[in-house]
Amino acid sequence: MEIIVTGAAGFVGQALAAALLSDPQVSRLTLTDVVEPPLLRQHESSRVETRCVKADLTSPETCQSLFTPALSAVYLLHGLMSGASEANLDLGLKVNVDSMRLVLDLLRSVNPGVKVIFPSSCAVFGPSDGVVTETTMPLPGSSYGAQKHITEVLLNDYSRKGLLDGRILRLPTIIVRPGTPTGAASSFCSGIIREPLKGEKSVLPVAPDFEIWVCSTRTLIKNLIHAREIAKEKFPGNSRIVNLPGMTVTSGQMLEALKDLAGEQTVQLVEEKRDPVIEKLVYSWPARFNTLLAERLGFSPDGTLKQILDEYIEDYGERLKVQGS
Repeated sequence: MEIIVTGAAGFVGQALAAALLSDPQVSRLTLTDVVEPPLLRQHESSRVETRCVKADLTSPETCQSLFTPALSAVYLLHGLMSGASEANLDLGLKVNVDSMRLVLDLLRSVNPGVKVIFPSSCAVFGPSDGVVTETTMPLPGSSYGAQKHITEVLLNDYSRKGLLDGRILRLPTIIVRPGTPTGAASSFCSGIIREPLKGEKSVLPVAPDFEIWVCSTRTLIKNLIHAREIAKEKFPGNSRIVNLPGMTVTSGQMLEALKDLAGEQTVQLVEEKRDPVIEKLVYSWPARFNTLLAERLGFSPDGTLKQILDEYIEDYGERLKVQGS
């Protein structure tokens, strides 16, 4: 099986690549991004034939060289994140809409019916007082959400017509992301845990009772892999859209979990400093989702906040300076 992952230099792309390099079904893997994606040292001896390519996916010529009839599955992870998309509408449209259409149109021409896994976002919805299902009407409160929704509709229609075999996954916010803050409006959800665990200060730009739908890295990667394996006949009607499992937590609960893990002195490194720009974006996202469809399709549920933090320490602990209680 030959697979390509776009946006592979990012956190999720790197975690997905590591899983694919250990997947016995995968024989050839292409990792591409605007910078050459790194190949983790422990995977350099993998039996999977791997190439890492710096590529501009807004270029038709570049896309033609990458998206070929040999591909069995395509993971479209590239994109401009929520905060950056809101700040730069034209760039967001170029990357999150134009590039996606370019790739999808090329694939339906050279590799009709290929599996395309597209991670979308709960940002396609507006604020909701109830529980969101796959049939809840999207009403994005951000340019990022609107751009994700456009690609959802396009890929879903191409799948309805049999041109591609899309799997559209509405992702929760992923915590805890290692590394440095990103252009995502929800970046603080990782920052208020990641930075204090390194002995560094962080800012909470929302109220402690702010609610958000989150999921662990391990659960996300497991579900991205599983999405590829689902028979297309199992998707209901003409929809390929699935709300992935997660959990509703408050920013205050995340800080409590941090306190339980690393002590009060670590939590004291977090300063509450409200940011109306970030609040406008993240408060437009719903926080409760019905995931019965995901469960029927075999997607994995998430654990607890404690488990998420424990997994983060286990996976990335060598980069941290945990302040023991």
